[in-house]
Amino acid sequence: MTARRCLSKIFLGAILLLTAVACQQPADPAPISPPATAVTEAIPTTPPTPTAVPIPAYLNPELPTAERVEDLLGRMSLEEKIGQMTLVEKNSIQPTAVTTYHIGGILSGGGGYPHDGNTPEKWAAMVDSYQEAALATPLGIPIIYGVDAVHGHNNLKGATIFPHNIGLGATRNPELLRQIGHITAIETRATGIPWNYAPVIAVPQDIRWGRTYEAYSENTELVSELGVAYMQGLQGEDLAAVMAVLATPKHYIGDGGTAWGTSRTENYMLDQGDMQVDEATLRELFLPPYQAAIDAGAQSIMVSFSSWNGVKMHAQKYLLMDVLKGELDFDGFLVSDWQAIDQISPNYYEAVVTSVNAGVDMNMAPYDYLRFINTMLTAVENGDITETRINDAVRRILTAKFDLGLFENPYADTTNIGLIGSAEHRALAQEAVSQSLVLLQNNNETLPLPKDARIFVAGSFADDIGVQSGGWTIEWQGKPGNITEGTTILEAIEATAVGEVQFNRFGRFENFDPPADVGIVVLGELPYAEGRGDAADLNLSASDMELIRRMGEQANKVVVILLSGRPLIITDALPLADAWVAAWLPGSEGQGVADNLFGNHPFTGTLPYTWPASMAQLPLKAGGEPLFPFGYGLTTDN
Repeated sequence: MTARRCLSKIFLGAILLLTAVACQQPADPAPISPPATAVTEAIPTTPPTPTAVPIPAYLNPELPTAERVEDLLGRMSLEEKIGQMTLVEKNSIQPTAVTTYHIGGILSGGGGYPHDGNTPEKWAAMVDSYQEAALATPLGIPIIYGVDAVHGHNNLKGATIFPHNIGLGATRNPELLRQIGHITAIETRATGIPWNYAPVIAVPQDIRWGRTYEAYSENTELVSELGVAYMQGLQGEDLAAVMAVLATPKHYIGDGGTAWGTSRTENYMLDQGDMQVDEATLRELFLPPYQAAIDAGAQSIMVSFSSWNGVKMHAQKYLLMDVLKGELDFDGFLVSDWQAIDQISPNYYEAVVTSVNAGVDMNMAPYDYLRFINTMLTAVENGDITETRINDAVRRILTAKFDLGLFENPYADTTNIGLIGSAEHRALAQEAVSQSLVLLQNNNETLPLPKDARIFVAGSFADDIGVQSGGWTIEWQGKPGNITEGTTILEAIEATAVGEVQFNRFGRFENFDPPADVGIVVLGELPYAEGRGDAADLNLSASDMELIRRMGEQANKVVVILLSGRPLIITDALPLADAWVAAWLPGSEGQGVADNLFGNHPFTGTLPYTWPASMAQLPLKAGGEPLFPFGYGLTTDN
C-alpha cells in the first residue's frame, strides 16, 4: 500500500465514521402522513446537504505536533494510554493482540528477523502486519517499530555491515560518522523500521566489558563528538523523511564504568553491574555525551541496566527525572532496556511503580506484556501511579510518532529497498574500515606490502565474514561463518595482490616451498555480545602464539591482523611479528583491510582506548605504563 493510499484511507475512514455518528437515522423509517384536515405542501425533491464533520485535530497534518498530541491524548482511555507505554518483542505477540491491547511499540531483538525469510521484503511485510493491526484500533494510533541497528541494519542479511563503534572511534572522523548514520537510516527505514536503538554513547573505563566495542572510546569528548555526528546522520533534518530514523542514545548512564564482579545477571561480571563512583565523577565522565545528544535533538534515550551505588538505573528518579528531564531539559521519551525494570525488585508491582514514577516512559516488556499492562491498571487504581504521570509519558511517545510522520505514512516505504547493500553503500563501509585500522608496529618498513609479493595467509579468521563482523550481526551474539554477504580479508588479499597467495588456516605451508616473502596471520576473538563477552583474561591464546611462531619459520616477514572488540594483551607476542594491525571488528567489507596492507590507502587510525601491557593495568585507572597510549597510531605513505 502506498503512503498516499494509506493517508487517504485514514482520512476517509475518520470522516465516514464521524459522519455516520453525527447523521445516524433509524433504519427504514415508516412514512408519515399529514393530518386529514391539513393542507398538504409540496415536499422538496432534493434532500438537504448533511453538515460536514471536521477531521479530528490529531489527524490534521497541518496542525502543530503539540496541538495534535493534546487532541489525541484527550480522546484516549486509560487502557489506550498504558498500551502506548508498552513495547513488546515481535516473537511474543500476534498482530491481533496489538489491536486488542492498543500496543504502542514492537521490536526485533538481536536475530529478530522474520520467520519466513531474512530479506528486505519480508522485513517490510512483517512490520506492516503489526502496523495494520495498530491502525485497526478505534483511534488508529500507529506503532513504532525498533531494532538494534548498531553497525548498519545488522539483523538483515545482505545489509551493509559497518565497523563496530570501537573502529569508528579510531577514525576520529565525525563527517564519516554522519554518512554512516545516514546510510544505516536508509537501509533500516526501507524495511519499514523508523526507530534505531543506537548509538551507544558509553565511556568505558574497563575494556574487560563485553560491550567495549559498541562504544567509540574511553574519552568523553570523543564519544560526545562522534555520537552526535552519528545521531545526526540517522535523524537527518526531518524525522519524517524516508531516509531518517529516530535515534536512541544509550544506555543512560554509566555503562562501562561498573565494578568487576558486581553484576547480578547470569555469569556476567561487568555488564549490568554497579557503577561505584561519586556524582562529580558521573557528571564529568559519563554525562556530557547525553547533554550533547539532547542539544542535537535526541527524542528517545534508553536507560541502562547498570546500577549507581547499589540502586538500579531504572529506579533512579534523581538521575532520570531531575537530571535528565529537568536539568538537561530532555523532552523526549525514556525507554527501558530488555525486561530491565524487573531487576529493580522481586516484587513486580513494586518494580513497575518505582520505574514509571522514576521517569521510564515506555517499558520494554519483551515477553509477558499483559502482566505489565494489568499491573499498571492496578497501580493507577490504587493511586500509586497518577494519570498525570501517565499522560506525561504518553505525550512524549506520541510526540515522537507524530514527528516521524507515522500518522501520515505508517506503512513501509520501500522506495530505497534497492539501495540495501548497494555498491555505493559498501564503498563507504570499505572506506570506514580503511580509516579505522590502527598500525601498532611496522618494523623494517614491512607495510605497505608490494603487490607482487609471494604471500602465505594463516588463521581461520582470515576467511570468515561472521568473525570479522563480530556480535550483533544477524544473530544477537553474532556467529562464525558465512552468515551474510561481503568480502573476507582473505578474499580481499587475493583480489588485490598480483603475486602468489596461499592460504592454510593452520599455517602449514610445507607443500608450497617456503619461505614466502610475507606471512599474514589473522587472529583475535570469536563473536560475542553484552555480558557474555565479559572477560577476566584478554591474553592471546597459546595456539595464537604458536601460529605466529610457525609463520615466522616460513616467511621472511610476518604481519599480524588482530580482529577484536577491544585491545588484547599482546606484549609477549609483539616481537614475534614485524607488523601488527588492530583491525577491530571491520564488518562486511574486508577490502578495506587489503587497501591499507598494499598501500592503496595510508594507515591513519589512532587508538580510541589505551592499550594495556598486562591485565594488571585493568581497569584503566589501575595505572602503569601501557603498551600503547591512547591516541597512538603509526602512519604510512600511500
